[in-house]
Amino acid sequence: MAKEYVDIATLKYLLYHVHGLEDLLSAERFQDYDKDSLDLFLNAIKEFSDRELFPYFKEMDETPATYKNGTIMVHKQVDVMMKKGGEMGIISGPFDYGDGGLQLPFTIHTASAYIQEAANNHLPGYIGLTQGAAELIVHFANENLKKTYVPKMLSGDWGGTMCLTEPQAGSSLSDITTKATPTGQDYYKISGQKIFISGGDHQYAENVVHLLLARLEGAPSGTKGISLFVVPKLRMDKDGRLISNDVMTVADFQKMGQRGYATTHLGFGDKGDCHGWLVGEAHKGLKYMFLMMNSARISVGRGGAAISMAAYQASLEYANERPQGRKLASDGKKDPNEKPCLIIEHPDVRRMLLLQKSIAEGSLSLVLLAAKYYDIIQSTKNQDIKEKYRLLLEMIIPIVKTYPTEAGTLSVSNGMQVLGGYGFCSDFILQQYYRDIRIFSIYEGTTGIQSQDLLGRKVPMENGKALELLLNEILHTITAAMEFNGLRSSAKSLADKIKLAREVLDFLMPFAKKGNYERYLSDANLFMEFLSHVVIAWLWLDIAVNAERNIQDGDQSHSKEFYLSKIHTMKFYFKYELPKTSSLAESLIHPDELTINTKKEVF
Repeated sequence: MAKEYVDIATLKYLLYHVHGLEDLLSAERFQDYDKDSLDLFLNAIKEFSDRELFPYFKEMDETPATYKNGTIMVHKQVDVMMKKGGEMGIISGPFDYGDGGLQLPFTIHTASAYIQEAANNHLPGYIGLTQGAAELIVHFANENLKKTYVPKMLSGDWGGTMCLTEPQAGSSLSDITTKATPTGQDYYKISGQKIFISGGDHQYAENVVHLLLARLEGAPSGTKGISLFVVPKLRMDKDGRLISNDVMTVADFQKMGQRGYATTHLGFGDKGDCHGWLVGEAHKGLKYMFLMMNSARISVGRGGAAISMAAYQASLEYANERPQGRKLASDGKKDPNEKPCLIIEHPDVRRMLLLQKSIAEGSLSLVLLAAKYYDIIQSTKNQDIKEKYRLLLEMIIPIVKTYPTEAGTLSVSNGMQVLGGYGFCSDFILQQYYRDIRIFSIYEGTTGIQSQDLLGRKVPMENGKALELLLNEILHTITAAMEFNGLRSSAKSLADKIKLAREVLDFLMPFAKKGNYERYLSDANLFMEFLSHVVIAWLWLDIAVNAERNIQDGDQSHSKEFYLSKIHTMKFYFKYELPKTSSLAESLIHPDELTINTKKEVF
């Protein structure tokens, strides 16, 4: 295990300097907070993570969640996570005061969860899903359901899940078959099965409250006929006692990574006595669920960013301690009489470390930007501002979910290579980070699904308005960067990529206008990668602008070396990563259609 797992200085720099968190505190919603109080909260989270999360990270992988006697047995720290999550306000943090919350900025909640996930990505999901399920109840359920379930969930006594996926349907939610039958009373009878339910059951939750998608008998086909229900593992009888609700834990899925985070197969109503309570109106379940999906997808991207940061810290520590080989002399030879140098002295190792740093910190900046947009939407009373940031958030959400997880996997892979053969050995932690991060690009919709959402829904949204807003934000940063001699060439490079993006879309959009959506979306994953590189380059340029200003102003919040390291990493990204957009664009506008109507014999 490495000595450190997160860069708190960079986290706070991005929060306060780059993304201007203190500007949010002027909103009425957050008026009870200042920088000092928020710092105290983050410091408490770091101390808690140091003590209760990070030391158990490897152990939870070695003693995974297992199915036993009808329930899932998990590591004892899950109990600590649930209880402390309630006591410290980690679960209730972003909820309104009136709902039992702390009314914290979502940005701070995101930063605190990032610290926890960097420390031990197996644990925060248990409280994260509890929070998400409670959020659905708060927003859409009636007062009785709120009073019955939310307090116990926010305290960490009861867990919560979201039950979408079914064995026969996978990600195709229109094919859901779980049934909800009216009883003439205030509840429905639920019958069906759900799979891949994270945190679906464990011995440390007195009860688990499932937010479940099901279809009423006679409901319209497809996604328009799906309703949302509260289905607890245990329900209350007329005397207020908890009794079985005919929810059965069928199995736990054994995974290659995140082995301490239970993933369950659940059966509902096998004995015909599973009660579910309708949330909101019938047939609007998917709409309700997806209104919460932005925060869920930010959470997945945040997890990818956290793991890539933890892996970077581990490989950086190794590179600074491991002597191996010798530097080349001016004649291109090595002197065998010299002492071996630390591997961080080798240019190729430095390249891999800078790749890790650029992806990890760029991903964190992206996640915090999305959280900031979320806070602006929630706190502003100006409808024009609310609409602007709603569109910006919708535009970047698929990228927020995808880039930190896909690029994060590449980042951790490079971290393993820094360790050489040791990176593949279980004595070193990099291999666990690699196994853990791989699932994150699949959570909450695979990369293919996110890519189709980006190109198919978000790019054309409101006749391209969301995309234009995003490009305008990028252009503002380019203009600001042109003020600094050292940033002008990078600013011009990014401006050229904006032009290239328009060329790509000029080629693709006619397919959509002609109704040829299969061709339009056939390379959506390439467009996702293309636009992701542009967005991350923008964020790095924005960081460099801020660093240059702080250097010029003599800012003492961080050292000059700290600011110069950000500028150096920006230049690395622009040299090694941003140019990849050119080859991606070449593929995107290539006339050959090789994945459409391809004969099976090809395979």
